[in-house]
Amino acid sequence: MNFKFSIREMCIVAIFTALTAVMAQISIPLPFSPVPITFQLFAIFLCSIILDSKLATTSQIIYVLLGAIGIPVFANFSGGLHSIVGPTGGFIIGFPIMTFVASKVSENTKSLFVLILGLLASLMVCYSIGVIQLSFVTKLSISKSIMVAVIPFIPLDVLKIFLAYVLGIRIKVSLKRSNLLQQP
Repeated sequence: MNFKFSIREMCIVAIFTALTAVMAQISIPLPFSPVPITFQLFAIFLCSIILDSKLATTSQIIYVLLGAIGIPVFANFSGGLHSIVGPTGGFIIGFPIMTFVASKVSENTKSLFVLILGLLASLMVCYSIGVIQLSFVTKLSISKSIMVAVIPFIPLDVLKIFLAYVLGIRIKVSLKRSNLLQQP
């Protein structure tokens, strides 16, 4: 994999990093869960549909690193290592992995069914990493962690996948038509 980036690619990565940070601020706390409802996943799905795996994954690695060094890009304008090692840190750590999985599927298929399965699989990756860390940090059982940090989020996360697909495909076509994204 080529790790050199053109100026255009760096700008695209920065835009999707910023989009994720902005969407993280749309945050709704839940009284029964340490995990708030946010729209980071929507940004990640959108990024994964529009960009190739190199650019998409890089945008999310930068997002996590910015938050880790203390820039308040995570939900509720939080940042710092405590966010990464805290109860919701596993979800944050899962973002680049999730993005890699989703964007790899997106760039290698034309099938809506396969793409949706790939996006759902990437979501399961994020859920899994998040649940393991939540369970470890809070001493909740895995099943209790799933009940408070996964089950309530599934309907909205599936809706985010659908909306990201609808918007992402249209945006990707427009960006390619205007030569802002490389043609495969």
